[in-house]
Amino acid sequence: MKNSLVIQIFAILLISCTSQPKQSVKSDKPNILFLLADDLGYGELGCYGQELITTPVLDELAKQGIRFTDFYAGSPLCSPSRAVIMTGKHSGNSTIRGNMGYYPQEDRFGAVALRKDEVTLGEMLRGAGYQTAFIGKWHLDLSCNLDTWAFNRGFDFAVQEQWGACPGGIQYDEQMHWINGKQDSVYYDENKYDCKDEFRTNIAIDYLEKTNRDIPFFLFMSYRAPHANEKYIRNKELYSDKGWPETERRHASKITLLDKQVGRLLKKLEEMGELDNTLVIFTSDNGPHAELGHDHEFFDSNGVLKGLKRDTYEGGIRVPAIAYWKYKIKAGTVSEYQGCGQDFMPTFAELAGIEPPAQTNGVSFIPVLLGKKPKPREFLNWEFQKYGMEETNFQQAVRIENMKGVRYGVNSKMEVYNLENDLSESHNIADTHPELVQKMEQIVKNERAFSEHYPYGGYSKIKKNE
Repeated sequence: MKNSLVIQIFAILLISCTSQPKQSVKSDKPNILFLLADDLGYGELGCYGQELITTPVLDELAKQGIRFTDFYAGSPLCSPSRAVIMTGKHSGNSTIRGNMGYYPQEDRFGAVALRKDEVTLGEMLRGAGYQTAFIGKWHLDLSCNLDTWAFNRGFDFAVQEQWGACPGGIQYDEQMHWINGKQDSVYYDENKYDCKDEFRTNIAIDYLEKTNRDIPFFLFMSYRAPHANEKYIRNKELYSDKGWPETERRHASKITLLDKQVGRLLKKLEEMGELDNTLVIFTSDNGPHAELGHDHEFFDSNGVLKGLKRDTYEGGIRVPAIAYWKYKIKAGTVSEYQGCGQDFMPTFAELAGIEPPAQTNGVSFIPVLLGKKPKPREFLNWEFQKYGMEETNFQQAVRIENMKGVRYGVNSKMEVYNLENDLSESHNIADTHPELVQKMEQIVKNERAFSEHYPYGGYSKIKKNE
C-alpha cells in the first residue's frame, strides 16, 4: 500500500524546496498562479452569463479583478492548446497541432512532444529565479520518454497525470499521478474526494506550505474539470434537487467543485500572506465539450457562440479569462483585449523582468492589467488538425480587429464574419469582401510553419526531437 498522500508529498517537497538558492531579501517579483480548466465553455461561469451553475469564487475573482470578453485559447483541443500556452508559439507554427500521434512508438493518448529547443514557461521562469511547480494534466509528451515530462521541462516539482502506456513500464491509468518523473507516485482514490481537482488542490496546498517565502513561485494548476473523462463525482447531493439528467448534474457539479478548489487555493495564499503579491490567472484550454452523453446546449455552455471543442469557430476557441492582482488591477474591469494563449509567455516574462524567448509570437498584456493601452496587434491566427494528415482535416482561422475568417480544409475558401454584429458567426460575408478574404488566406499561409508532422506549405522546417 502507498503511504499517505501528505507523507509522500512532504518527502519530495522537502528536497525540491530546500534545494532552492537562499536569498536574504524577499524578491519583489510577484508570484504567479496559473489556473487552467479543461473544456470549460465561455458561458459556463456566472460572470459570463451562466444562470444555472453556481461559481461564486470565480465570479468574485472577476469582480475584484479583470474579466476578458475576447480572450482565446491557442487551439480548440487539449494538447495543442497547452502547447501554445507552454511555448508562447501560436498554433500555426506550433510543434503540436492535434492530439493524435503519428509515429509507431506513440500510443493513442500520446501527443507529439515539445521539441528540446522550445523553451517552456517552467524553464523560462526557473531561469528568472522562480520556484516552479506543475500539478495535473500535462499532455505534452511522448508517453514513454521521461525527458518530455513536466519535471524535465523546467518544473522543480511536478505531479503529473500520465496519459500514455509503455510496454513493460507505465500503464495508462487516469488515477495514477507521478511525482517528479517516476521518483514516486500517488494514487487518486475516488472514494476519498469529491473530485480529482480536490485531490490535486491538496497536493498544491502542501506544496505552497513548503515553498521558500523569499523566492517567488510559479504554480501551474492544470485542472481536470469539466472534461468528460472526469466521470466519477463522489458528491451525490450537489444539484440533486434540480431533476437534471445525471450526466448533466455531474457536469454542473464538476464546475462548481472546481470553483470551490480555486477558493481553497486563494484562501491558503491569503493565510500565508502571499495573495497580495500574486498574479492569479484563470482560463480554459478550449471551448465546451459534447462528449460521453453531455449536451453542451443543456447549460448554454457557449452562449451565443457557434461551435464547441474541436471547432475554430468562436465557441471552440473563445474562452473565459480572469486575472486578479491586488493593488495592480482595478477591481471590476472588463476588457475587450483580443488576447490568446501565446500571450502568457511574454506576459510572465515581463513580470519576471526578463526578455521573453525569441520563439514566442505572443504579446504581453501587462499594460491591459494595469489599465494602459496594449501594444497594437495586427491579427490572431489558428491552425488545428482535427483528425488524420489530409489537408481537409486542418482548420484555420484568423481575426483582424472584429473580422473573423474560418476555413475547414487548407485549400477551401475562407468564410468571413463580422463579430461586431454577428458574434454567432451566422452570416458569411466573404463574397462581399474579396480583398479581406485574400488577406486572411495569405496570413494563415504565411504563418504556417512546415514540419515533418505537418508537411504542407510554410517556411521553417522543424525536425522531430531536434
